[in-house]
Amino acid sequence: MKQVMTGNTAAAWGVRLARVDVIATYPITPQTTIMEKLAEWVEKGEFPAQYIQTESEHSSLAACIAAASVGARTYTATSSHGLALMHELLLWASGARLPVVLTDVNRALAPPWNIWTDHIDTVAERDTGCLQLYCESNQEVLDMMLFAYRVAEDRQVLLPMMVIEDAFVLSHTSEIVDVPSQEIVDQYLPKFEPEFRLDPSEPFGLGSVAMPDQFMEFRYRASLAMDRAPEVIRKALGEFERAFGRSYGGLIEEYRCEDAEVALVVAGSAASTAKAVADELRREGHRVGVARLRVFRPFPVEEIRALGKRISTLGVLERAYAFGPNGAFTTEIKGALLGLLAPPRVKNYIAGLGGRDIRPEEIRRMFLDLERVSQAGLDREVEWVGVQGLRWAEGIP
Repeated sequence: MKQVMTGNTAAAWGVRLARVDVIATYPITPQTTIMEKLAEWVEKGEFPAQYIQTESEHSSLAACIAAASVGARTYTATSSHGLALMHELLLWASGARLPVVLTDVNRALAPPWNIWTDHIDTVAERDTGCLQLYCESNQEVLDMMLFAYRVAEDRQVLLPMMVIEDAFVLSHTSEIVDVPSQEIVDQYLPKFEPEFRLDPSEPFGLGSVAMPDQFMEFRYRASLAMDRAPEVIRKALGEFERAFGRSYGGLIEEYRCEDAEVALVVAGSAASTAKAVADELRREGHRVGVARLRVFRPFPVEEIRALGKRISTLGVLERAYAFGPNGAFTTEIKGALLGLLAPPRVKNYIAGLGGRDIRPEEIRRMFLDLERVSQAGLDREVEWVGVQGLRWAEGIP
């Protein structure tokens, strides 16, 4: 059934169709309407989940951890400062190997206060052991909620997972979304049946003290689970396409990259603009492509290396900035490409921070700049795009 809905409503529909047992909630803009929609359904008796209003985001994730420990399918949502407050519990959930699924609506961190799109909140949590999936559309938001439970609950993975959507661009913008039937969802996503769960009749400890001669082994096993996740994701995406008739292209979605000379790597909703610009430049004879980074954790090393073998120059558009030589996406892409004998040139573009529009003309200049880099080499590794009073890519029309 097709409906017009916002990205936040799409996330709520994914939770409902996944038959989540426990929802723990604390409001924060621009995530709040997800929890309001779920509360409405629970109050009306349309969705038989246990709905818990907590006193903070930290407590929300703690409640999910507790519920997941006894075998419940759990959900929470947050944004920005709320995700930062969850930091300790993200590490706990991954260390305890609990497949909690959460939505993060990407938003900048203060100061100064800002409620608009910025990827810094999720990028800052990249080393917590939580899987991260960035969405481009409201349809993808709904679909990936179902997909997230399928992957996170796989016994080869058992790690928490974030489904990520851009603030307002997706969260509060309405699009047509195909809502699948409950019957089809139930076939794709069976009931969560963990191998281990807390049970008063068979008591054991979870998350107890580990001595130095034990602790590393716990972290090593979580690392192995993250290493296994790419193959689980690929398999689950194939099963999703067969069940629902929609394909998302893998950990990375390649768009017009088959014969591209340069490509721009983008995550989130800005990928739609980049694709439209690539189409326009293709009509003008430019061999450009877009590689949408859908999954940041686990990092798609194989896909990045395959792309780097075919394309001479990669640009990486990031809506977050790391206080190092490059942004986080760029640093990891460069790390993956070091495994190639002749890695491509890589240039980092910082744009769209705090919800600033990433306009088609700016992406066009990025593509043309990448063509220049392909021919003349790198003159600088990082360009800030759209900063008032700052000129960049001199000589590019």
